[in-house]
Amino acid sequence: MAKTVARKKYLDFKGRMVMIGFGSIGQGVLPLILKHIGIKPRQITVIAEDDRGGLPETERYGIEFIQKRLTKANYRQMLAGRLAKGDFLVNLSVEVASTALVELCQEKGAFYIDTCIEPWPGGYTDPSLSVSLRSNYALRETMLKLKPRYAGGPTAVIAHGANPGLVSHFTKQALLNIARDTGVKTAVPKTREAWGRLARRLGVKVIHVAERDTQVSPIPKEVGEFVNTWSIDGFVSEGSQPAEMGWGTHEKALPPDGARHKFGCGAAIYLNRPGLLTRVRTWTPLEGPFHGFIITHNESISMADYFTLRDGAKVLYRPTVHYAYHPCDQAIMSMHECAGKNLRQQKRQRLIVDEIVSGRDELGVLLMGHKKGAYWYGSQLDIKETRKLAPYNNATSIQVCAPVLSGIIWALENPDRGVVEADEMDFARNLEICMPYLGPVVGKYSDWTPLKDRGGLFPEKLDTRDPWQFQNFRVN
Repeated sequence: MAKTVARKKYLDFKGRMVMIGFGSIGQGVLPLILKHIGIKPRQITVIAEDDRGGLPETERYGIEFIQKRLTKANYRQMLAGRLAKGDFLVNLSVEVASTALVELCQEKGAFYIDTCIEPWPGGYTDPSLSVSLRSNYALRETMLKLKPRYAGGPTAVIAHGANPGLVSHFTKQALLNIARDTGVKTAVPKTREAWGRLARRLGVKVIHVAERDTQVSPIPKEVGEFVNTWSIDGFVSEGSQPAEMGWGTHEKALPPDGARHKFGCGAAIYLNRPGLLTRVRTWTPLEGPFHGFIITHNESISMADYFTLRDGAKVLYRPTVHYAYHPCDQAIMSMHECAGKNLRQQKRQRLIVDEIVSGRDELGVLLMGHKKGAYWYGSQLDIKETRKLAPYNNATSIQVCAPVLSGIIWALENPDRGVVEADEMDFARNLEICMPYLGPVVGKYSDWTPLKDRGGLFPEKLDTRDPWQFQNFRVN
């Protein structure tokens, strides 16, 4: 079934496609685009600061490759002549401002997609900016200001990779699964408010994007080297931002180092510490309980905002939402070394793809607080199956590439939606396109709580009346 669906061509695309950035995701998604979208190699141009080993791939397909770093000074000159009405800009770069590219695409009548909201260089780490302004919350608020200006314009899909992106679709399916399994009768919600009402009715208090990557390379990590299964620049940038989370209405008090933003939707808080140093308890079916890192991501804010219910200015319901990520073990060692250097990234990088010998990426959403306790829904894709599904990928990258593909297809099928986030898209359509590339997609219930098996050796002050308080999850 998966192999049959995976060969499907969804549509014919007649315009030009410009891909910015050609790292692990660019190289991994290109074969999927050529397979499922009726596009010729001559219609595609790749622009990247360096080829990251992908130049032979573009040459093999006969695709134009331009080695050039896009900057605030040159991006219009580089892109203006390559974009017109009906063309598509696929932004898979780091430190090229997403809002600037969206504005250019809207001017030209071109479609757009990215996997996260990027600033220009320094937007993550400029010490002259407040911690609040270095957050993903601030980047999202800047992007949301474009929505009314470009309402009805060519579709620009914002932050649509694995997470953010795919996990928003997982969450909606998980809510429907929990409703079915707990006897709550519901039609598939059609509006933002209806989804919020369903989540509140089910009693969902907390949503973790719970991910455990166990992929292994036989080559040991060396001192002065950062090893990872996906973009190292992107990972370190995100990890250097403050830990962020959507902040639920069931929470009794802010963490000691927590703070609210003084602008915007108010759906999230931040901690005065980097996500790379902030751990939280979480759970996935195959790994069981583990400590993940609260790396900031757009979905932590957008999902909390999307499910918020209000009565005027009063917030009636909102879940706590955040990422809880345990990368591959060699990345953990790399993070530890980087943290010891005050978040200064190692000079050498090693992205592991072909050298991986075993392991999987278990990526899903963990919904907690409902009648059945905890429910995880997501992908358990291992490296062996990945290699049967698509070239140039590992189990982590293909979980990003599949929703990039589905986001492109959805945008072309819905061409005049303006600026949209994953939460506003058709979850069923996107899952339909992604499923053939996700391996086993499962739902598992658990009696796990962050209090389970705690306090045996060292006493802790915990709110045992409600196990779903953030203080009960947090490790440090």
